[in-house]
Amino acid sequence: MKNIALLGSTGSIGQSTLSLCESYPDRFRPIALAVGTNLDVAFAQCQRWRPKLISVATEPLADQLKAQLKAARINGIEVLHGTAGTVRVATLPAVDFVVSAIVGVSGLEATYAAVLAGKTVGLANKECIVAAGDLILAAAREHSVNLLPIDSEHNAIHQCLRGGTAAEVKQIWLTASGGPFRNTPLVDFGHITPAQALKHPTWVMGQRITVDSATMLNKGLEIIEACRLFNLPPDRVKVTVHPQSTIHSLVEYIDGSILAQISVTDMRLPILYALSWPQRIAVEGHTPLTFDLAALSHLDFQPPDFARFPCLRLAYEAAAASQNHCIALNAADEIAVAAFLDGKLPFLGIPCTIERVLSLTKASSPASIPEVLQSDLHARDLAREVIANGRN
Repeated sequence: MKNIALLGSTGSIGQSTLSLCESYPDRFRPIALAVGTNLDVAFAQCQRWRPKLISVATEPLADQLKAQLKAARINGIEVLHGTAGTVRVATLPAVDFVVSAIVGVSGLEATYAAVLAGKTVGLANKECIVAAGDLILAAAREHSVNLLPIDSEHNAIHQCLRGGTAAEVKQIWLTASGGPFRNTPLVDFGHITPAQALKHPTWVMGQRITVDSATMLNKGLEIIEACRLFNLPPDRVKVTVHPQSTIHSLVEYIDGSILAQISVTDMRLPILYALSWPQRIAVEGHTPLTFDLAALSHLDFQPPDFARFPCLRLAYEAAAASQNHCIALNAADEIAVAAFLDGKLPFLGIPCTIERVLSLTKASSPASIPEVLQSDLHARDLAREVIANGRN
């Protein structure tokens, strides 16, 4: 039995993880949860799972949840709030496995604390590695912690890397659907609306990650994450546009062999892989995730268009520049996407804002998590200034 701490239990990754706990009650048990502001779902999860500990975003929400639990006569659940509460969830002594699924850098401190506490971590939060990959990976080596990627692309690479040694890897390939604007004429990009950008052809995701997929900035973050997780320079992490999204990533070896990971587009599969690693467990009768080979009858691959998707170019440049540039890339994008969704910035203003912020960013490598968070705040302020002054 693995005791699970789930950072971001009300989100899509969190709920998929809990569905696996339902399917495998003799293997996985959620005993600590961290949520944001979705109190209705948090209360329902407390009713179903009776965790030892739950943390919510703010003290007023914690008080409200305590009152709900008391009224329902649900006892024995400690309710905390804020970053300190999330860190407690991630470091609870009884926890064996931490799923890091809080969006953005909000989950960074808890994820880092989990590593320092020696917990195995399933990473569904790419921003943690983008912003503080050097620090997290150094801590993981020092404390002999396994970091298991849950993002479908990096999970696929992790699986393919079991086919050879690190010295035998020539390069890795991240696949990308190309998003909703893969074939949109460039002249129309200036008129793209938030509603159009939020229509992803393959995945159902949160708003920011869906827009990031439309700009391919999401793939850019995955490039940086892959460089960190698999210890490869940017020029050995390639991207290919694969609209069918049936091949999730590939690893090319020095002898010319290419291993691909193929599966249904269901996040339960990479989550289950991470939770059960180094084993594989059968899904028949529990969580059917069968792949139809007929889906392989037509496969397309093409190089990404950097003119169409400048965010991808900017990610490669940030990865080659410094850790501070990677922090700025992610932070500036988050501010720019929010402005776009609020109607305050055109679609093409997203890459323009990011590029301007990167040009104002100094090369450095923050030596601590507080320094990372300070750099993140500085980049966000720069992005807001750029947008306010119309420099995009």
